[in-house]
Amino acid sequence: MRSCILPGRYSAIISRGFSQCVLLHSKKSSSSSRWIARQKTDFYAREAKIQQYKSRAAFKLIEIDKKYKLFSPGMTVVDLGFAPGSWSQVSVERTQPQSKVIGVDLLPCAPPRGVNAIQGNFLSKRVQDRLKQLLYDPMDIGRNQVEELAMEPMMSDNEKNDITTEAPLSYINKERRESANDSTLHPTSSATSTTEYRSFPVDIVLSDMCGFSPQESGFWLRSVTDPHNRLANTTGLAVKDHGASVDLCDAALMFAIDTLRPGGNFVCKFYTGKEDKNLEQRLKKVFKKVHREKPDSSRDESREMFFIGIGKREDVKFEHVFR
Repeated sequence: MRSCILPGRYSAIISRGFSQCVLLHSKKSSSSSRWIARQKTDFYAREAKIQQYKSRAAFKLIEIDKKYKLFSPGMTVVDLGFAPGSWSQVSVERTQPQSKVIGVDLLPCAPPRGVNAIQGNFLSKRVQDRLKQLLYDPMDIGRNQVEELAMEPMMSDNEKNDITTEAPLSYINKERRESANDSTLHPTSSATSTTEYRSFPVDIVLSDMCGFSPQESGFWLRSVTDPHNRLANTTGLAVKDHGASVDLCDAALMFAIDTLRPGGNFVCKFYTGKEDKNLEQRLKKVFKKVHREKPDSSRDESREMFFIGIGKREDVKFEHVFR
């Protein structure tokens, strides 16, 4: 007799002459039950379904825009960590017509209508170069285009070899190392070097990214909310989540310095901790006004907050910001 466990709550017991399916009455975890109960009574979760937003996170950006007036018609918006796409939906609604919205995420996610997307690791120089190509060449992009770049490993072979002798690398150091590796492996990428770009094509940079957390269970699920890898998971460890979110805010800020027009705006999500003030000081070197915001739609128990940078300064230098 052979048994086979099927995904879900069923077990199939198969023998030579017959097969039988038995329903296993497994209890849901207490955290799962609490999450379901919370979603049923959550005002913003219900409103997201009614207004056909991908998630309740849309209302966080709507609140921020209502207060700071970020969007206007015809803008170019880059949404980092866009899956499942609610921020991109809001961006399209508030920048039509003649707007351009591009999303980047590790997840294989179909972009909302009017949004173009790149599936890839934003920390990879190759992905950033491709994103800049799409921004600077309007003829190189089509509506609702999804481009899949080869997924860059979160840890290179060199990093694996060095793991016994080096401390764990931050996201920024990983990006620098990947950039060095990419320039060796892809010498043609120098053709898309930012030194050749003479204008700043982006009006708003949005970052809903936070720390990378590998999936530990539920591998049979293949959905946006249960990926193997993503830049929007949390570990539950406050210090780790905070440090990772600050690193990714810095990565988004570097991109904004490189591509955001003078006067442009910036929004990034972070988890509160001791590095908040340092991040805020870096933002103040780039933007004329910097605000710290926790929207009403952000749950009270969540440690997430948002920095909003208003009006990028003229002639911002990397060395001045990250010295």
